[in-house]
Amino acid sequence: MDHINQWENAEPGVKRKIYPPGKSLMMMEVHFEKGAQGYEHHHVHEQMSYCLKGKIEFTIDGKKQIVNEGETVVIPRNAVHGVTALEESALLDTFTPLREDLLEKRK
Repeated sequence: MDHINQWENAEPGVKRKIYPPGKSLMMMEVHFEKGAQGYEHHHVHEQMSYCLKGKIEFTIDGKKQIVNEGETVVIPRNAVHGVTALEESALLDTFTPLREDLLEKRK
């Protein structure tokens, strides 16, 4: 089933919606219940996250940073990162190049 523009569950208390991608850039909206976590991971993609709502604690290569509504954070390629929602929150994540690992379900 095509999951683009459809909400899907990620981790517990986390859901995401992947928007139709461009040729080398894509966006994904991610919603978090209070206390929910985006597990630590890394990828070769550069990422920028914009906080649409709430307050999120990012851990990037072991360093913690709190991002509030209206703020952004840049995650370098291959940086180990994860998040914890300090309150009900939403992010808009952008990636370049395309996250083929997330898009493969589309094929």
